[in-house]
Amino acid sequence: MYSLLKSYIKSQTEINEEDLQLICSCFKPKLTSRNEIVVDFNDICDSYYFINKGCIRLYTINSEGIETSRYFAFEGMLCTALPSFIDQKPACEYLQTIEKSELLVISRADFYKLVGEMPQFGEIYKRILELGFITAQKRIYGFQGFDALEKVRWIIKHQPHFLLRVSNKMAASYLGISPSTLSRIKSKL
Repeated sequence: MYSLLKSYIKSQTEINEEDLQLICSCFKPKLTSRNEIVVDFNDICDSYYFINKGCIRLYTINSEGIETSRYFAFEGMLCTALPSFIDQKPACEYLQTIEKSELLVISRADFYKLVGEMPQFGEIYKRILELGFITAQKRIYGFQGFDALEKVRWIIKHQPHFLLRVSNKMAASYLGISPSTLSRIKSKL
C-alpha cells in the first residue's frame, strides 16, 4: 500500500531507506466510500491526505446551494484543506472522495514534526506549496479570457484523465461553465 507514496517521495528528494521508512510510518491507511466527506465545512483540518487510489475533490457551496469545485487530487497526489491545516481555523470548504478511495493520512502534528526534523521532508513540503501555487495561477490566469471551448481544451491538455474520472457537473463547476455547455463541447471533440 505504500509503494506509490515511496515513489512519490523519492521523486521529490534524495532520501535514504531509513528516512523513507520513517516518513511512511507516519502515514496511516484510510479507506473511504464514494462521495464520503473527509473534511466538513466547519471542521478544522488536522490531516494531509496522500491518494493511493481514488480521487479527492475540494469544493464550496454558495448561498444558492451551487457547488464550485476548486481542486481535484488523483492517485500519487497529496491534498488537504491547506488554509485550515496551516492556521487551524474552520475549513470553509469540503474535502470529498468522489470515488471509493484508499488514502494514506498523516496527522498535522506528525507532518510538522517531519518538516522540522527532516530537511528532505521540508523540501517536499516546499515543493507541494510551490506546485499548488503554480497550478492555481495557471488555472486562474489561463481561464481568464478563455471561452468554454478553450477551457475544455486546456483541461484536456493539462489533465487528460480529468474528464474521464469526474462527473460533468463537477467538471463544469471546476471549469466555470454549465454542465450542458460541457456536454455539447465534449460531443464535438
